[in-house]
Amino acid sequence: MVDAGGVENITQLPQELPQMMAAAADGLGSIAIDTTQLNMSVTDPTAWATAMNNLGMVPVGLPGQQLVSDSICVPGFDPSLNMMTGITPINPMIPGLGLVPPPPPTEVAVVKEIIHCKSCTLFPQNPNLPPPSTRERPPGCKTVFVGGLPENATEEIIQEVFEQCGDITAIRKSKKNFCHIRFAEEFMVDKAIYLSGYRMRLGSSTDKKDSGRLHVDFAQARDDFYEWECKQRMRAREERHRRKLEEDRLRPPSPPAIMHYSEHEAALLAEKLKDDSKFSEAITVLLSWIERGEVNRRSANQFYSMVQSANSHVRRLMNEKATHEQEMEEAKESFKNALTGILTQFEQIVAVFNASTRQKAWDHFSKAQRKNIDIWRKHSEELRNAQSEQLMGIRREEEMEMSDDENCDSPTKKMRVDESALAAQAYALKEENDSLRWQLDAYRNEVELLKQEKEQLFRTEENLTKDQQLQFLQQTMQGMQQQLLTIQEELNNKKSELEQAKEEQSHTQALLKVLQEQLKGTKELVETNGHSHEDSNEINVLTVALVNQDRENNIEKRSQGLKSEKEALLIGIISTFLHVHPFGANIEYLWSYMQQLDSKISANEIEMLLMRLPRMFKQEFTGVGATLEKRWKLCAFEGIKTT
Repeated sequence: MVDAGGVENITQLPQELPQMMAAAADGLGSIAIDTTQLNMSVTDPTAWATAMNNLGMVPVGLPGQQLVSDSICVPGFDPSLNMMTGITPINPMIPGLGLVPPPPPTEVAVVKEIIHCKSCTLFPQNPNLPPPSTRERPPGCKTVFVGGLPENATEEIIQEVFEQCGDITAIRKSKKNFCHIRFAEEFMVDKAIYLSGYRMRLGSSTDKKDSGRLHVDFAQARDDFYEWECKQRMRAREERHRRKLEEDRLRPPSPPAIMHYSEHEAALLAEKLKDDSKFSEAITVLLSWIERGEVNRRSANQFYSMVQSANSHVRRLMNEKATHEQEMEEAKESFKNALTGILTQFEQIVAVFNASTRQKAWDHFSKAQRKNIDIWRKHSEELRNAQSEQLMGIRREEEMEMSDDENCDSPTKKMRVDESALAAQAYALKEENDSLRWQLDAYRNEVELLKQEKEQLFRTEENLTKDQQLQFLQQTMQGMQQQLLTIQEELNNKKSELEQAKEEQSHTQALLKVLQEQLKGTKELVETNGHSHEDSNEINVLTVALVNQDRENNIEKRSQGLKSEKEALLIGIISTFLHVHPFGANIEYLWSYMQQLDSKISANEIEMLLMRLPRMFKQEFTGVGATLEKRWKLCAFEGIKTT
């Protein structure tokens, strides 16, 4: 039952007989068919179908059919198309190209069919089993690994099975049950992968050596990778060539080469300088010649004539500038007129919205309509204000330009300003009048809105005023408290001064009483003993000296008092430092420690402060000769112990 191609063809499974397909796949493992005993006409399809049904097999069709179904293969694809014809081989398994339909969903199992060849038969695996796994496809893969071959499979049988997938360039068969097959194109590998999982049987034999389960997978070959790299390099070269052509196309043209100076070229350049169309090109050549140093005594006259002709273009350029300025002024005027018309329409729209918000028409609108009208009104007012500000800015710029033109010395500009001054002023006054009228209408509308909002905000304003008054009163109270604190400090200082003065007064009175008693006693002694008048004078001098010394001591006590809080803080720190150093410390060591706390303090200030308090700090000398050193010690606790 073999056709001219050597491969028996099969028909697809009828939709009404799925159970017959499963029974045939399960029972064919133990059934051997001897084709020589089938004595029937091959061309009679009904007889062949009846015989296959009697054997429990699915009937196959006689007309030619491909080894792999059209759902997997590319329909009508010619594998002979390659790089020589200008068409690069395309991988049919790449999604999105449209050559191969998208793979079926994973939930639906692919139904494979029995494949009959001349020397062998391929049976699909159980559809309930998972599909065979494959490795990751190497780049440019054209070689497949085929494992699980029957032991008696020859290279001719392998070629007979796999040549239906495409042109085979090489078959490398191992002594074991596997081989490597290299195809001509990459898309043929996908057809060969489809045969993975099929059980291959040689003829009708039931021997184990004549059957095996095929495992087809991608193989990594150096030749495939080398060809793929060559293609990639070729594509990279083509891409670089394309980019270079694109860059050359987009590159700006190089400037023309400047010719060398000669009398003939100078004469031609002088003619070009007189032509307005060639002036820009000629002036660059003239500039380059002058910068090169081509000017000498011989060519000075020629260069002077060319410079003179270049100067003749100044008047032309000024006239062109004046015409362009006039065109710009006309464009500004037209823009200003258009902007004025737009602003007038904005004012009309705002007037419509304002009329709609009045009570006569406002009460007839629904709540949603009122909200929309209010939103539209606010938006149109914002746009109107923006347009009016833009128009006023244009007018201010014109006024500034007019003031600049008045200060300009050019006679043409003065004449232009004199001619258009009155018209511009009249137009400006008209525009200002219109804008003021529009602003007045806008202010009236705003006043009406403010009156409506004032009632709502009145209570909030009262609360805000009360809060402000409370804050102001709190601030005044804080200021008064600070003043009271300062006054209390001054009173305390005055009281302390009064107490000191009273103590001094009581002390002086006690001294006077003691001195008076002493004087009385001395007088009595003088009278009784008969001393001279000189002794009495010495006693008087002694008493006066004692009184003066007492006064000086009082003055020193007053001066030795602490002057500020800073001095009290310094005394506390110094006393703590010296208490930690019982053997004392020199003034430099003490000053270096205090400078870390206050960088502005000096050693003299510390020493003067220590000298003012002799009952707390005392100075001692330690060492002999060159090692003599002055040290300060804390003696406040010694005075307490002695008392």
